[in-house]
Amino acid sequence: MVTHVNERDMRYAESLFRFTDPARIPCSFGYGDRLVRGIPEDLHPIVTRTVLSNDMVEYAVEGRFPDGLVVRAEQIVYRSFPVNEWVVYLRNEGSAPSPVIDSLRGLDGCLDLGECRLYHGNGDDSTENGYEWFLDPISPSFTLQSEGGMSCFGSFPYFRILSAEHLINVAVGWTGGWKTELTQEGRFLHISVGQRRSHYRILPGETMRSPRVTLMGIAGTDTDRIRNMWRRWYFRYILPNERGGRPIGPKCAMHVFQADGFPEFTGASEQNQVDGLRFFREKGLNPDIWWLDAGWYACDHDWGRIGCWEPDPERFPNGLTPVGLECEKQNTEFLLWFEPERVRLNGPRSPHHLAEIHPEWILYREGSGDGLLNLGNPDAWQYITDLVDSLIKRSHVHIYRQDFNFAPLDYWIAAEAPDRIGAMENLHIQGYLRYWDTLLARNPGLWIDSCASGGHRNDLDTMRRAVPLQYTDVGLGHHPVKLKQHRQMFEWIPYFRAHNYNWDNPKDGSYVGGGRAIDDYAYQVALTPALTDVATVHESEEVYECARRNQPMWRKAAELEIRGDYYPFTRCRKDPGDWYAMQFDDPERQEGFIQILTGTQTPDGTFTVYPFVHEDCVYTFTEDLTGPSGSATSQQLVHDGFTRKLPKRTGHVWFYRYEKEA
Repeated sequence: MVTHVNERDMRYAESLFRFTDPARIPCSFGYGDRLVRGIPEDLHPIVTRTVLSNDMVEYAVEGRFPDGLVVRAEQIVYRSFPVNEWVVYLRNEGSAPSPVIDSLRGLDGCLDLGECRLYHGNGDDSTENGYEWFLDPISPSFTLQSEGGMSCFGSFPYFRILSAEHLINVAVGWTGGWKTELTQEGRFLHISVGQRRSHYRILPGETMRSPRVTLMGIAGTDTDRIRNMWRRWYFRYILPNERGGRPIGPKCAMHVFQADGFPEFTGASEQNQVDGLRFFREKGLNPDIWWLDAGWYACDHDWGRIGCWEPDPERFPNGLTPVGLECEKQNTEFLLWFEPERVRLNGPRSPHHLAEIHPEWILYREGSGDGLLNLGNPDAWQYITDLVDSLIKRSHVHIYRQDFNFAPLDYWIAAEAPDRIGAMENLHIQGYLRYWDTLLARNPGLWIDSCASGGHRNDLDTMRRAVPLQYTDVGLGHHPVKLKQHRQMFEWIPYFRAHNYNWDNPKDGSYVGGGRAIDDYAYQVALTPALTDVATVHESEEVYECARRNQPMWRKAAELEIRGDYYPFTRCRKDPGDWYAMQFDDPERQEGFIQILTGTQTPDGTFTVYPFVHEDCVYTFTEDLTGPSGSATSQQLVHDGFTRKLPKRTGHVWFYRYEKEA
């Protein structure tokens, strides 16, 4: 398998809706009684070409209706990968509301592919059934759409089209409700992508936008190749940078959870946070991230009572500054949790509670105790941006963590008029992205953790600005569920974090009534680019020793997961009787690893994987960083495979280096 891009890939990518002339731009929308496709000649389109970097070129086409509505379509073409992206903006520069804009589609066109199949997932649905993947025929048609106004709930905004000669990865960049319709029309596949609900007039001065659609296409049908090409493109162009302009590397997070017996972080205080960080250092554990989650504000030990973003003066009499300064002293990044879009009506003890001082900024729905801060309202946007920016600065926050624990769709619906369906959502999502862009611009080196009850809003436009350190709230210690989730994250959103919890029952290996201390197996299952290790300062000395023993192994593997190509060897079925195996290979540094795991109910036995190998090389293996574990040639590995015998509930990593045979 050759991962590198070749000329056939690049030629094929040129056929994926590349810009040729304004009238053939693959977008569409209703404009009053007129159906508009592309940017037709009567709009007098103007084309501009901008070189964004050595690797990226933007084509922008702009046309104007007589009433002042401006249509702007933008395409970004990547020169080093077979990737291009489309997004469309509608801006009202007139003096009156526009005619009704119906079904704005940022991508709407046909590809000559022959009969196709669709590889797609259901996203994070807050159950153990999330992150499932399916392979279905498209004929005659297939529809994907997210639910509840959240991009990754109900349907995953990353999917693959498979034809007899080509593979196409598609990613939808829209943090709200999106819809993709695929229709087989003979040899042609018609694909249409847009906001799920769009039927609105655009008011003077307003701009609406379509979802951004990213397409990667390759010649051939090698799924290993397109998987790793996507990962390489993602790490180069999507993964945000941290301080110093470096791409985010492996991160180990630690915290003091349920301090003084209170839920979440509602018992956190200046003293126990500073003491906790120092305690772990004294134990020889040096966290990259110090994690302060929900509950640091005045909330009477109910973390959901939110709507004011000021530290609890009783627990943090000096604000959060002492915690941030201690983190900087220890060369640790300070992560702080927020949920700015949710405002509890029965909120915190504060004169700054938003539901009381600015009720006009809050959207409500009947029967809910929560309100939605309307980020499409310029005054609300400015207030929350300035407030959070100020807290980040004075608290020395390095990682801004944003959560979102309810579905916004019904709130938007309750506030919209018949000729403004989807408008409030569109403005809110634009405000959400602009809010993040502003925080990043005002705080160089800041990076963002995206969370929405886990992984409900991890579309590609969000991932351009953030990483998902909490990609789900489900199965954090349920090993087979986690491994199933990791299988898909490694493929599509390859920087993420896992907890090293154990929820299995020592008696029977089930996940009913179980739970164990952190052990070596917990680290093997949590082998991801980021890790949360050792939840409390009340563990046994054996747990701290386990952490000291396993963190070097995890960090070495995490570095390879970020640099290397990914090869999954086993299905992930949530079955505690299964084997699990994968490989990461970094051809530039000529190293990698193979991991093999058994489940809590796997019968004792042997397992063979046939790894990806480079021709005519000698591979030298080291098990779990503890010492040499043999060597083999490429030919031996291809012919005989890599075989290991493991008892149940066991995992090992075999790191390797390779060089050409003499």
